[in-house]
Amino acid sequence: MDRVFCGRVAILGLGYIGLPTAVALATRGIEVVGVDVKPDIVAAVSRGEVPFIEPDLAVGVSGAVAMGRLTATTQTPEADAFIIAVPTPFNGDHSADLSFVKAAAEQIATKLRPGNIVVLESTSPPGTTEKVGQWIGALRPDLKLPGSGSNGADIFLAHCPERVLPGRIMIEIVTNDRVVGGITRQCAEQAASIYRVFAKGEILLTDAASAELAKLVENAYRDVNIAFANELSLIAEKLHIDVWEVIRLANRHPRVNILSPGPGVGGHCIPVDPWFIVSAAPEESPLIRTAREVNDRRPHHVAEQVVTKARRFVAPKVACLGLTFKANVDDIRESPAVEVAQLIASALPDTEVLASDPYVDSLPAELAASPKCRLVDTHEAVDEADIVVLLVEHEPFRALHKTRLAGKVVYDTRGAWR
Repeated sequence: MDRVFCGRVAILGLGYIGLPTAVALATRGIEVVGVDVKPDIVAAVSRGEVPFIEPDLAVGVSGAVAMGRLTATTQTPEADAFIIAVPTPFNGDHSADLSFVKAAAEQIATKLRPGNIVVLESTSPPGTTEKVGQWIGALRPDLKLPGSGSNGADIFLAHCPERVLPGRIMIEIVTNDRVVGGITRQCAEQAASIYRVFAKGEILLTDAASAELAKLVENAYRDVNIAFANELSLIAEKLHIDVWEVIRLANRHPRVNILSPGPGVGGHCIPVDPWFIVSAAPEESPLIRTAREVNDRRPHHVAEQVVTKARRFVAPKVACLGLTFKANVDDIRESPAVEVAQLIASALPDTEVLASDPYVDSLPAELAASPKCRLVDTHEAVDEADIVVLLVEHEPFRALHKTRLAGKVVYDTRGAWR
């Protein structure tokens, strides 16, 4: 029978992945200590509160804290297993910034004891899990590390990337299959015991580098397909053809499933992860690079279209509906909607940008710096605007009555109002 973990887990990083993972473990009887460098996040979790919006997460956090299974701190404790779930942004050259991962590994190193499990969940380029071992080894030469050539190992090191969709995290963290890649087979088996606590999907064991690349490939695949849709929209625009109708017809083919175009690609994963592949093998990845460039250019094209329409007005007001990177979440990381609004504001000195988003309670820094941008109620934004730009298909936006849009120039980047 497959082993199921029953010790104490420390999770470094209480963000969109770390906190749901903590809840998934804690609500199934595991003692979990969440660690974060931000005192406000630690304070919120300690009160049983959630610092961001994710369906079903708030109930899980409050329940786990009330049961005494989940605590939070800024200091890394001793534990039987450590999960690293910190950000992995990219540098200016699109290579991975592993500084947060390294800092977490170094914090863990001082607490490690023989038999401990270390899991890297942060999305990372191939070879990062091995680097975690090297960083730990530099601080703990007394420990035998897996794959070091010595017989046996004192700790078990693996990579288990998240593969959940914001807005469905608490469902998919349980139901989705998990890939667990170990430095050795025994490392993979030990790490898998943690995920057997809550995962109902199949747990697939492999090596660490394959697990790292598999995660990147998943998001690069999505990026390439989105780029196809976005490029198709440019072609249809030039030919004066309705791209949504073309996609609807093409998708009636039994082996065709074209995605929907939009104002760009956002979130922490899809705009970032393909670059890790390109950085690792630049000569071998022209398709992935081109797809990323197509999607990166998309906000600029949308902004140019709006600016062209706005020049017909004297001191126009532009309503930008939506600031998050996708519908019905509060996450603005790498949001193309924010970039579009910023580009419009900077291109038109006499234009006022009325931003509206039911999931955002303050303007992002990029927009707050501009005196021409205001965050307003949706109805106020639409009523005052000369031009209405739908950037995110939040349900309240979908529900807007068409009479409110009468007499406005409407630019629907999501096809939600067709």
